[in-house]
Amino acid sequence: MSLTHLTQRQIDEYHENGFLMLDSLLDTKEVELLRDAFRRDCEVPGPHLVAEEDGSRVRAVYASHHRRPEFAALIRDSRVLTPVRQLLTDDVYVYQFKINAKPAFGGEKWAWHQDFLAWRIADGLPAPRQVNIGVYLDAVTEFNGPVIFLPGSHRDGLVRRDRSADARSEQHLDPDDISLTAGQLALHADRCGMVSPKGPAGSVVLFSPEIVHGSAPNMSPFPRRLLIATYNDCANLPQAPGEPRPEYVVCRDSEPLVPVEGALSGALAGVSS
Repeated sequence: MSLTHLTQRQIDEYHENGFLMLDSLLDTKEVELLRDAFRRDCEVPGPHLVAEEDGSRVRAVYASHHRRPEFAALIRDSRVLTPVRQLLTDDVYVYQFKINAKPAFGGEKWAWHQDFLAWRIADGLPAPRQVNIGVYLDAVTEFNGPVIFLPGSHRDGLVRRDRSADARSEQHLDPDDISLTAGQLALHADRCGMVSPKGPAGSVVLFSPEIVHGSAPNMSPFPRRLLIATYNDCANLPQAPGEPRPEYVVCRDSEPLVPVEGALSGALAGVSS
């Protein structure tokens, strides 16, 4: 396999299962660079920081690529961007960027949901013309709350059509606000099964905006920081029903991204020099 281009077999696997795992795509030094950038970004105050329910730890951070050059390089790195373009279209931009912290000893669950429902409701995205990339900033094991996918569930479209009446925020649609019912999950799990892609830090999982997924709390002593960049077709811009959500949640720059060979390595070299 080329480090940049997916094979036809990998493309077919993505479309069949709704996700594709690329083990150890980034090397150890690149992962440490991103971890350090995340630590620094967590120190920047603002609404882009989302806390766990007890308020003591970070649950998620949005739009780090606006503040940190390391993440700006990552989203353009050809090892990431070229596969996204193969799966979607040549003209893509980053619609949303966030890092889910999932800290050790109690990082909370993420309820069973489909991403596209939130984006359709809150942002008026016309179609599920997105590809998510999930970059493992830590090794992901069965112990630290891995993401669990229902393979093939994306091919059925949206399972539910609305949000919970008691949603806590208009700006941040938590998966709890759009979660599947127990009956819906049981039906799809029985038909599709469940898979949790695990791998070393630096691995990348590409996944559909319509695949059903969720994760359990992290009871382990090991963090599970997961960077998720969502690429959207430039011809599929949001059409917000009212006031658009803030730019740190929904990125405004929809200029097509151009793949850069060695973009992240270049950022690493800049830090080292």
